[in-house]
Amino acid sequence: MCWLCDFKSTSNPTNTPQAAPRWQARRGFLLAAGAAVAGGASAQVDVGAASGMRKLVPAETLENNALQQYKQVLAEAQAQNALAPNGHPQLVRLHAIAKRLIPYTQSWNPRAKEWRWQVNLIGSKQLNAWCMPGGKIAFYSGILDQLKLNDDEVAMIMGHEMAHALREHARERLSKNMATEGLSRLGGAVAAMAFGIDPRVTDMIARGGANLLTLKFSRDDETEADLVGLEIAARAGYRPEASVALWRKMLAANGSGGAPWLSTHPSGANRIHELEANLPKVQRLYEQARRGAG
Repeated sequence: MCWLCDFKSTSNPTNTPQAAPRWQARRGFLLAAGAAVAGGASAQVDVGAASGMRKLVPAETLENNALQQYKQVLAEAQAQNALAPNGHPQLVRLHAIAKRLIPYTQSWNPRAKEWRWQVNLIGSKQLNAWCMPGGKIAFYSGILDQLKLNDDEVAMIMGHEMAHALREHARERLSKNMATEGLSRLGGAVAAMAFGIDPRVTDMIARGGANLLTLKFSRDDETEADLVGLEIAARAGYRPEASVALWRKMLAANGSGGAPWLSTHPSGANRIHELEANLPKVQRLYEQARRGAG
């Protein structure tokens, strides 16, 4: 589902926890996004307008589907005592970082004002984290422990995953998939409705046919999420340079960035170059945030 999927432990190809700590079950952390509205400064990174293609799938339907899948993931983790309890130090840390980032999400998607953001920590060796539509976030303990991430680096990961939800990449990918499938079945009817809501497509989503945890984003989606996440984190007072440090850690963990044309993800080297080019654009936002916190 996310940019970190390529770095998962190959010994655990599924999304269920493995070799997990014996954590007691807990209720998820919830935070309404409307409590604090960040300043209305315009975006500093250039990612263009969100794709109009996403309108083929209703946002509400996809968010409801995401909530059900999220509950299922948590239930599976709970059954294995792998869901971090209230008060777990790493979970407290994730909640604190999320509370700083969330106020800066609404400018990227007005729907975020209504989202009930939720953050959970799952005990697993996977180097992974993700955010479903509607603000449902999960971190796996492996990425925190094995990479020894500081708060700035965690904020970059969380901002990136939030950006996928804010820019509705899952909705766009599913819309394109559904349109392709619809065209093969319905001829020109779906094409004529590409920017409306086709009930046949809606039904396919509502029946749970979209597995959001296996959805792959494009290279452009990943680059966009890198930059939007960078800006959100900088506005919240997290060091922009941490984005580059994070990717260097990821490269070291993976052994190689790989060739960009062999993957839907940009290579680590290309990602670092793109991030470095955008650091000056968000540096002032970071400095303003630090002065405000001082």
